[in-house]
Amino acid sequence: MTTNIGVVFDFDDTLAPDSTTHLLQEYDIDPDEFWNEQFRNRVQNGFDPTVAYLTLLLDHIGEDEPLGELTPRELESCAESLESQLYDGVPEIFDDLDDIVGEYDDVRIEYYVVSEGIESLISGSIITEYCSEIYASRLATDEDGVFKRVKRPISFTDKTRYLFEINKGIKASEAMKNPYKVNQQRNERPVPFENIIYIGDGITDIPCFSLVKDRGGRVFGVMQQDEQSAKQEAILDIGSPQRAGNLNQPDYSPDGRLGSLLRLTIEGLCTDSTIDQLEAL
Repeated sequence: MTTNIGVVFDFDDTLAPDSTTHLLQEYDIDPDEFWNEQFRNRVQNGFDPTVAYLTLLLDHIGEDEPLGELTPRELESCAESLESQLYDGVPEIFDDLDDIVGEYDDVRIEYYVVSEGIESLISGSIITEYCSEIYASRLATDEDGVFKRVKRPISFTDKTRYLFEINKGIKASEAMKNPYKVNQQRNERPVPFENIIYIGDGITDIPCFSLVKDRGGRVFGVMQQDEQSAKQEAILDIGSPQRAGNLNQPDYSPDGRLGSLLRLTIEGLCTDSTIDQLEAL
């Protein structure tokens, strides 16, 4: 019987600096004003945080607006320029974990991103080459291919839905056609929660941390302890908790604490699987 391991990453401030902030900087929009004034005001006026930042971006799109006639292709180009800022050990960590799993029979590993960030900004990066699925917020385009509306916001509580899709083996393409499929009862869970590892920045990932931990999985919090992004500062000032129980610098290299812990955790899951198979003989 094959053991499936699912490693789920948040993206912004987890694998790379905040991608939306990067987009703003690329178009000479002040991130501090965007996050600490405009975004904060919308949230304090009742907007969901994800809807608040997505609609703010839409307000900046247009012929005479700072983002111009923004299209998915331009977001993908922006994602390519973000690759130089990926945190230490990314994307090498994916190859290293694959190598560890490759030493064991009947163990498979897959990687996922679950993020409130914009899908095109994430899928346009090298990360997409390693991930089975990327779940992120979406903007809809008009007939000219210009972003005009919010299509799918993924807020902090929404992220748990995609963990259940992973757990139940529901492909993103299936869920797109039938978003209620995740609610169907399934006796078989291809990726058990005890085999799920969730890595997030500890600000918008609290529900996912709780869900994975309560069901026997492992969680790792990521935090730049010497500096915070304008987005992180805004969210913390609004009152979001910053807790993950296990905060680490975003260093995925073999010498980094987080990178070392992830490698050891995968090795442990593989060893446990082998022992279980031998005991079943």
